[in-house]
Amino acid sequence: LSFMVLGLLSGINLIPPIPIVQVALCAAVFVLLTGCIDPSEAYQSVEWKVLFLIIGMLGLGQALQYSGVADLLAIKVVETTHGMDPRILISLLYLLSAILTEMVSNNAVAALLTPLVIIVGIQLGVDPKPFIAAVMFGSSASFATPIGYQTNTFVYGAGGYKFGDFFRAGFPLAVILWIVASILIPVIWPL
Repeated sequence: LSFMVLGLLSGINLIPPIPIVQVALCAAVFVLLTGCIDPSEAYQSVEWKVLFLIIGMLGLGQALQYSGVADLLAIKVVETTHGMDPRILISLLYLLSAILTEMVSNNAVAALLTPLVIIVGIQLGVDPKPFIAAVMFGSSASFATPIGYQTNTFVYGAGGYKFGDFFRAGFPLAVILWIVASILIPVIWPL
């Protein structure tokens, strides 16, 4: 039954007028009502710390936007990078996101930088999608430390790894992905 719900969820998601949040909520209620999952099990499976972190970071992102701080930061970025090829800026934004996500949550990095890069794109008079993509991919590139993503932290503790193990394996991967993303993002999302 749960596979049927998953298939139905995927199929309904293809219908444009119905937002995915509503479809997912209906699917969650359906699996609870049909007994596919026990309500207490559903409650226990929610990562509350991550959920509240995302909510808090989204709130902080909104506060930065509505207070004008994001606008000021965007203006400073535009002033600092005046005359710079936007493709280089995309590369730098990816690098900034990737570095920050090694130290704090990828959700926090994305929530903080996304409103900023949208404004930067608008200020530069270009489509902000490539800048958003740079933040999206950069903030998902936590490979060089065990603290940037919860799975890394789990593996770090359970596997008995050292901090340097992550750096030795993850840093070269992070550099390769930075180069690939810097080349492909402007191709996939033209400026």
